[in-house]
Amino acid sequence: MAAVVKRFFSTLWYLIVVVWRVLFAAFVLSLVVLVFLAIKGPPEPQVGNEVALLWAPQGSVVETNELGPDALVRRIIGGKPQQTSLRGLVSALRRGAADPRISMVVLRLDDLAQAGMAQLQELGSAISAFRASGKQVIAYAQSYTQQQYYLAALANKVYLDPMGAVLLQGFGVYQHYFEDALDKLGVKVHVFRVGQYKSAVEPFMRNDMSPQARKENEAWLHTLWDIYKTDVAEARGLPAQTIDRYINELPVKLAAHDGNTAALARSAGLVDKLVTPAQLRAEVAATVGVDPQTGDFRHIGNLDYVQATGGLQSDNQPGKLGLIVIEGPIADGESRPGVVGGDTVARQIRTARRDESIAALVLRVNSPGGSATASEVIRRAVAATRQAGKPVVVSMSSVAASGGYWAAMNANQIWAQPSTLTGSIGIFGLLPNFHALLEDLGIHTDWVRTHALTGALRPDRPLTAEAARIVQLVIEQGYEQFIHRVAEAREMSVSAVHEVAQGRVWSGRAANHLGLVDRLGGLRQAAAAAAKLAGLQEDGFMLVPVPAASTLGERLLRPFLSLTQRLRAEHLPIAGWLERWLAESGEPLPLSWLHDPKATYAYCPCWPDLGGDR
Repeated sequence: MAAVVKRFFSTLWYLIVVVWRVLFAAFVLSLVVLVFLAIKGPPEPQVGNEVALLWAPQGSVVETNELGPDALVRRIIGGKPQQTSLRGLVSALRRGAADPRISMVVLRLDDLAQAGMAQLQELGSAISAFRASGKQVIAYAQSYTQQQYYLAALANKVYLDPMGAVLLQGFGVYQHYFEDALDKLGVKVHVFRVGQYKSAVEPFMRNDMSPQARKENEAWLHTLWDIYKTDVAEARGLPAQTIDRYINELPVKLAAHDGNTAALARSAGLVDKLVTPAQLRAEVAATVGVDPQTGDFRHIGNLDYVQATGGLQSDNQPGKLGLIVIEGPIADGESRPGVVGGDTVARQIRTARRDESIAALVLRVNSPGGSATASEVIRRAVAATRQAGKPVVVSMSSVAASGGYWAAMNANQIWAQPSTLTGSIGIFGLLPNFHALLEDLGIHTDWVRTHALTGALRPDRPLTAEAARIVQLVIEQGYEQFIHRVAEAREMSVSAVHEVAQGRVWSGRAANHLGLVDRLGGLRQAAAAAAKLAGLQEDGFMLVPVPAASTLGERLLRPFLSLTQRLRAEHLPIAGWLERWLAESGEPLPLSWLHDPKATYAYCPCWPDLGGDR
């Protein structure tokens, strides 16, 4: 009997091992097939003669696409992407303006979910440049969000579905505050900061916005709104006060139009005509003709057009400029989805510095900062590249503040859009403490130690006054380092830097006046400046991304390794829960990067609500 039982379990174990090996082999094979199909992609698109460029941003506008497993699957099955490259959108318009095969552009903006104000300005400049070529631009959406309408307003004609609306509401800053919640949970967050405007830590120590934070947020928020409404009003040929009046008088005006939002937008001059999709297709087809296979007007999408014209490095210019994108919070170590690793970026910068074929380096920064240590690692690599004689130019996108500014300050030149949010030169420390929570749960901590400071920063024991004093001194020294480095890099006095620092956020327009940035303009202008510094013709260059991974195998496996990193538990349970809740609620202060070696952070929660789809 025992032999039978033993044979049964041996057979069962053998079957389990066989099934596991088959499943693992199938997984590996599927992985290889997915990567191959993603790299191979669909057949090369072709550009016909006399066609419309269908310019349709999808999802969020980003500086660089993160090619993760979900993106690979969507690419293979033909699903809509969740991100669209800013460079790709700009390149499509720039090339289409000079391409005789492209007769016009149709902006289809329904699927644009998110873009920063500086990104909108950069895209708007590309639309205006296309119009300057003499070709028509038509914008259409079933309804326009605030971000979508900014781009639509720059078209020759703005069309809206008869059932649609133009949803203008102004800009805002919304922040959750946790003081009462943390008190109820028995969680104490020890906060250390320098700078009266460094408000990133306020959610953990208050239930509302401090007067200083409110004053600062109102200042830059109104600057951004002034830029928005001025650009839109000028593009539409409307009085400057039209946009504010449209929002403030919406209840009364909408009632006068019997609740018809489309008719209200038409009478306010925000749109030119109310048309259905079929009417739009007929109008455009009258110019470019009908595709006999689809029955739609003859067109090519912006993604296909960029691919058909050689991709983003298609200019075949003799000079190469390295492009490195810093997008997202900055953390120590290696980059992972949504987080910029200081070590990864520093390695990219060193690679560009040692590559003799790269004449200059362009850093595109769209980051609110994060770890002070990681930001310093990037700054040192920038400074070393400049000292080696290779020019470095920074192009700031929507946000390049706090640690984002720290990383960029030593460049030869810093360029920003008027609506870029930058500065926030300050520093803070966060030490969460769960001692009271553990006590309430009946979990007690005892210890044996050799010194009074042994384990002084543990989250399960109360923070002593001596330990708090040590951390505060570290934070103050970090702030002094920050402002002294800014003073040296920007050739300003320390006192002058201190006046504009203290964690205060500035618009790019204000930062230009204060000397924190050198020029106003977008990525293309910054790249032209880098080419000039390198002795190249301002149009005789191409931007070449500097890879983050050094081998082909690393580049292929990195997305899937990143997936396992996201699934790995890196925090205490409450921190993981809080991070998930913050992510779901759209809160701009993630926790996945809060592991600076000295718990010192240069971070700015300056992501305004621009009225898009969050």
